[in-house]
Amino acid sequence: MLCRMSRSSPASAPASPLAGTALVTGPTSGIGRAFADQLATRGHDLVLVARNEDRLHDVAAGLRARHGVTVEVLPADLVDRAQLAQVERRLGDPDRPVDLLVNNAGFGLKRPFLDNPLEAEQSLLDVHVVAPMRLTHVALSAMVPRGRGQIVNVASVAGFLPRGSYSAAKAYVIRLSQWAHAEYAGSGVTVMALCPGFVRTEFHERFGVGHNSAPRFLWLQADDLVKEALGDLAAGRAISVPSLRYKAIAGAARLVPGPVLQRFQSLGRK
Repeated sequence: MLCRMSRSSPASAPASPLAGTALVTGPTSGIGRAFADQLATRGHDLVLVARNEDRLHDVAAGLRARHGVTVEVLPADLVDRAQLAQVERRLGDPDRPVDLLVNNAGFGLKRPFLDNPLEAEQSLLDVHVVAPMRLTHVALSAMVPRGRGQIVNVASVAGFLPRGSYSAAKAYVIRLSQWAHAEYAGSGVTVMALCPGFVRTEFHERFGVGHNSAPRFLWLQADDLVKEALGDLAAGRAISVPSLRYKAIAGAARLVPGPVLQRFQSLGRK
C-alpha cells in the first residue's frame, strides 16, 4: 500500500524462513499477482488457483521463467463447492505439504444490497467467507500437527466499517484470523488478516468503479502493500494494515459512531 517505501529490486528480497510451497488464490492480477511474484522471489514454489485457466498458465510461465520455481496451476471457481473441494484436497495433501496459504480471491458488488440479485450476494458470501473458512480449516488441520505454517487471509479495511455485505464478509475474515492466530500461534502457525484499502488493481474496474471514486491519496500500490504484509507476517502479527493512512482510518473506525461512518457509504462506488 502507499507506505512510501523505497522500491528495491524484487531480486534483493530476503529468502522466506518457511520457503516451501505457497498456495495463492486469485493470483492472476492485483494483490494476488503481487503475492505470487514476491513469494517466488523469496524461493517459494507455488500452487496458483483461479477461474481463468489461460491467465493462470500465462502467469505460471512467467514466474517459472523469472524465478526458476515450480508452479502448479489449479483452475477452480471457488463458488462451486466441487471445485473448491479440489483445492481443499491439494491443500491438505500430506505428500505435497503447503507451508503458506494466501486466501486472496475476491470480487465486489457495486450496487446496494437490495439492488443485487440474491444469487450475486450468495456468490460474494461463498468467495469471501465460505472459501477462506474451509481453506483455513484444511490448512490448519495440516499445519498444526507439523508444528509450522503461515496463513494470510486477505480482508479489507472495509471490515472495520459499516459498508454492506462486503464489509460484513471481511469482518468475518478479520475475526476468524484474529482468533486462529491466538489459538494456534503456540503450535507454530501464524494466521494473519491483511486489511488493505483502495488498491490500484483490476478489482474495482471489474465491477465498474473508476479510480476517481475515492481521493487520489487513498489509492495504494499492490507491490508495496504485499511487501509490507510479508514483513508483518514474518513478525508474527495477527493483523496487517499497510500504510499509515489506513492504520489511522482503521483506528478511527473503532471510535467513530456507526451512523457517522455510514455517511461515507458511496466512497469507492462511483
